Amino acid sequence: MNEIIKDLHRRKSVRVFTQQEITGQQKQEILNAAMAAPTAGNQQLYTILDITDEELKRKLSVSCDNQPFIAKAKMVLVFCADLQKWYDAFLEGGCAPRKPGVGDLMLAVSDTNIAAQNAVTAAQSMGIGSCYIGDIMENCEIHRELLHLPEYVFPAAMLVFGYPTDQQIERPKPQRCRLEDIVQENGYRRRDGDELRRMFDKECHTLSFEEWSQRFCERKYNSDFAREMSRSVGVYLEAFKDCQ
Repeated sequence: MNEIIKDLHRRKSVRVFTQQEITGQQKQEILNAAMAAPTAGNQQLYTILDITDEELKRKLSVSCDNQPFIAKAKMVLVFCADLQKWYDAFLEGGCAPRKPGVGDLMLAVSDTNIAAQNAVTAAQSMGIGSCYIGDIMENCEIHRELLHLPEYVFPAAMLVFGYPTDQQIERPKPQRCRLEDIVQENGYRRRDGDELRRMFDKECHTLSFEEWSQRFCERKYNSDFAREMSRSVGVYLEAFKDCQ
């Protein structure tokens, strides 16, 4: 197993950081690695916001589900799916572009998240921890104002970076599903009850499948933040429904 693959297996979310700074050179290397990611038609359908203002970091830590560790991170990047720049470029070039549609947005989100994962992998290779913050997709109205997001820009992911504490390094990585639980050959086959129970037996521990699934459903899937995320993403999507 080479070092890249080892890093992919070692990497886990880090939410407690030391005071060690990330150097300017390291930040540049992480950003350059992000931009080296695969991209549809070499369009780089994203813009990366480097959040350096401490007050803005604090506000984001509140708007993103009140998570104080965001404000303590040594580097905060917001990866935005960006169709605005291409729409504006087409107008500047005298084209007659249609308005961006949901397919364009999904392609841009793919581009954006691939770039974000490159940044995560690059940081991990330097011993720098990271954590994805999906809550950046919530509170559309607040984040549009805070980050000055125009109509055709969607904040697909936020990443916070910093050197992990010893406790974070030693903390076990959550167990993933078995390969056979995730990989299917040639086409999708819906799983039966026994397969679902086997897939998630790693989560149940001392609980029955019913007890675990009900608790997890209420804590995550039926939670207020999950409902808010769906509402907020729906607001962003409105801009992309008028594709002609």
